[in-house]
Amino acid sequence: MKKSIVDILKNPEVDKNLEIEGWVKTRRDSKGISFIEVTDGSSLKGIQIVVDHQILSSDILSKITTGSSIQTTGLLIKSEGKGQSVELKAEKLEVLGEADVETYPLQKKRHSNEFLRTIAHLRPRTNTFGAVFRIRNAASFAVHKFFNERKFVYLQSPIITCSDCEGAGQMFQVTTLPLDNVPLTDGENKTKQIDYSKDFFNAPAYLTVSGQLEAELFAMAFKNVYTFGPTFRAENSNTTRHLAEFWMIEPEMAFCDLKGDAELAEEFLKYVINYVLNECEEDFQFVNQWIEPGILESLQKLVNSNFERMTYTDAIKALEKSGKDFQFPYEWGADIQTEHERYLTEEYVKGPVFLFDYPKDIKAFYMKVNDDNKTVSAMDLLVPRLGEIIGGSQREDRLDVLEQRLTDFNLPKEHYWWYLDTRRYGSVPHAGFGLGFERLVMYLTGMQNIRDSIAFPRAPGQAEF
Repeated sequence: MKKSIVDILKNPEVDKNLEIEGWVKTRRDSKGISFIEVTDGSSLKGIQIVVDHQILSSDILSKITTGSSIQTTGLLIKSEGKGQSVELKAEKLEVLGEADVETYPLQKKRHSNEFLRTIAHLRPRTNTFGAVFRIRNAASFAVHKFFNERKFVYLQSPIITCSDCEGAGQMFQVTTLPLDNVPLTDGENKTKQIDYSKDFFNAPAYLTVSGQLEAELFAMAFKNVYTFGPTFRAENSNTTRHLAEFWMIEPEMAFCDLKGDAELAEEFLKYVINYVLNECEEDFQFVNQWIEPGILESLQKLVNSNFERMTYTDAIKALEKSGKDFQFPYEWGADIQTEHERYLTEEYVKGPVFLFDYPKDIKAFYMKVNDDNKTVSAMDLLVPRLGEIIGGSQREDRLDVLEQRLTDFNLPKEHYWWYLDTRRYGSVPHAGFGLGFERLVMYLTGMQNIRDSIAFPRAPGQAEF
């Protein structure tokens, strides 16, 4: 296997013949010699190729432009220039793919993230998105490493479902029915209704918003499981915090209460952050300088901190005493907005904080109802710079209470017969949490728009690439 540029730069073997492949970032000519910076995406820094014009024809030289791909072999030597310790003295060079200099959209100048979203197929070649996606890659590996070390079973939950986990109804429907001639049948009062018996699944089907319900089923057999896969929400929102397709990490633990759930969430977040800080040192130096100054200190502080804990009720009291003029009103029984979350973490607590025991009317049907019958055993983890990053709960394990909650949410119990069965046959206390992976990548990289934390963002009116 050929060495990547990152491996060469980490362990340079001077006076060794090497083959390097990659894309040209820059080319500079001086006195019959070309200095070409080549990258293969494995590191922020490329490697300099030194080419004597005598070994190349003028035709090949003219094709070595920014964006073109080349393959070169030569001797790795110590560099006398600034900015690199070694360079490759080329003995042979071949242009594999040309790049039209007149139309190639990536120039030396800095491009806005908004512009780069319009060329998402090319933006990974930039320093910014190279760093973002290497950090995302390391974080993804850390997720699996964390759970594997703790003997969690990895569950690939289904993407297509007939159940709405959150009860919000904002789901993408999946159908094979002809939209120009949908089959209908007489319903009550002879009103026409869609005849789903002719659809692929013989029932309304949707893209999933969560793998949690399926994770609960497997937790009743394997005790500790997790899902990590794509989820979908048809929310017509164009904010910097929403995507139509996003990845969710959702562990589920049997014989676990909310306290244990929060302890795992804290351990998990610290583990992932610490891992990527160690693995992507060069990329974080770039992020700290060009994207979010101070982010390194912020992340290291979080890893070394003890996460505070307070109730939702106490958080509302803290907001009331703040004297702040918030844009959004707050009161007991309402959702806490991002500006409130940031005040609590950045000014009140001055660090990460778990909020516990939310009003039951603003939380999902599956959350365990507390003895006061007003709140549920739910928690959100809030962090500085972002706000909520993890949401979780102890699940309702009492059959009669869960059935009533489904009724309260106008969810048909017959659609959840399999979910209710886990409360009929060996029900146990269990808990879990969810973390949107793109939101985590935002937090790690300082990117301000969630569409810049995923390779090909899906949003209202945007499904290109």
